[in-house]
Amino acid sequence: MTKAVGYIRVSTEKQATGGLSLAAQRAQLEAYASLYEIELVGIEEDAGASAKSLQRDGLARALTRLESGEANALLISKLDRLTRSVVDLNTLIQRYFIGTTGLSLLSVNEHIDTRSAGGRMILSVITVIGEWERASASERTSAAMQAKKRRGEYTGGPVPYGFRLGDDGIHLEPELSERDIILEAKKRRLRGWSLRRVGRSLTADGLYTRNGRPWHPGQVARLLEASHGA
Repeated sequence: MTKAVGYIRVSTEKQATGGLSLAAQRAQLEAYASLYEIELVGIEEDAGASAKSLQRDGLARALTRLESGEANALLISKLDRLTRSVVDLNTLIQRYFIGTTGLSLLSVNEHIDTRSAGGRMILSVITVIGEWERASASERTSAAMQAKKRRGEYTGGPVPYGFRLGDDGIHLEPELSERDIILEAKKRRLRGWSLRRVGRSLTADGLYTRNGRPWHPGQVARLLEASHGA
């Protein structure tokens, strides 16, 4: 027999008593369970919780009841009660409802019932769309980062040696004191000095790392490697 835990959600406290209220969703789940002879072991809820994140207390409790074996199905009124993100929905599907988990997803309004072949097919389509959206988002992010680099804009992480973040918080500007150190390191390296000797000589001349510490060979190597664009 199917034992389902229900999950209901509204985005704001005001919606809790509106047309898409928690009470209306609860009644819908109870009617569905009764009609299809599903044992409803409980209903978890999130009142005033955004679907932007999966980090919700009510959802966590519902998923825990699946993981513990108390229920073998998750019952919802609509997919957007779980999440409005195709990627997040795909994450839930992959973890709980695809493969050999033995768990089912039941959605009243979309007529999804993964206990059937048709329901599993619909879920597979959603999964494919989710993977496509994830890959597309990654490509868009990568393209945006490359464009920012071409414009000389800061893309996050440590600011490259020889630069500082401009007052606008976006563009990188030359840091002249560090560029002087880069120039000295290049000159000494061109004399055939080892990385260790270059580091010791810079330190001896009072030219320290950005953290005010002596130069080590590995740091000198990274300094010279990163200095090509400086």
